[in-house]
Amino acid sequence: STMFLVGLSGGIASGKSTVVAVLRELGCAVIDADVIARQVVQPHSKAHQQILQHFGTEILLENGEINREALGNIIFSQPEKRRLLNSITHPEILKEMLKQVLKYFVLGYRYVILDIPLLFETRGLTRFMKYTVLVYCDPPTQLARLMKRNGLGAAEAEARISSQLPLDEKRKWATHVIDNSGDREGTRRQVLRLHARLEDSLDFLWARLVVGTAVAGLGGLVFLLLWHFIS
Repeated sequence: STMFLVGLSGGIASGKSTVVAVLRELGCAVIDADVIARQVVQPHSKAHQQILQHFGTEILLENGEINREALGNIIFSQPEKRRLLNSITHPEILKEMLKQVLKYFVLGYRYVILDIPLLFETRGLTRFMKYTVLVYCDPPTQLARLMKRNGLGAAEAEARISSQLPLDEKRKWATHVIDNSGDREGTRRQVLRLHARLEDSLDFLWARLVVGTAVAGLGGLVFLLLWHFIS
């Protein structure tokens, strides 16, 4: 059998969580980068300790976890701090993603979906994806949904949307687009068609032949894969 990677992304209030929910219902393997990002900074982790060294204990909650809002306020206004944080967390996130990819490979999944919010902004991981999927909705719908979901005024909602790469720009880089401008059932039909197309694909993950040695040398294999991703 063969396996390949599919990158999934969207924009704020574009409906990516709706698409992910349908994919999970279909039994697809989904790796959520946001969930992993929270896991790798839990208390006593390597990344947690490094973040405290550089940002101080003022960003901690009472239970010892990192206050994501406080940290976010720092890195939003200071690009150098954002780059520092990324240099701490990204290697740990990549390692965990690779472990999960290997797990789904061993379990025999046809393809693995990597849910990465900033996939098209960073562009670093897109070269490892056979396909990239954008969850899109038109700008007026995106604005209205964000205002309703977060209880924001128009100006504040527009500011949050403008802080991201526009969906129309991301659309140029995606190999597949799920248009979530309409109702949920219309979106679901698009996801079903995409799933059927991916299941029929004959493409494969570049590391397929190497992973055959996983049982004999999983540790060494993870190191080689990680080196390939971050080098």
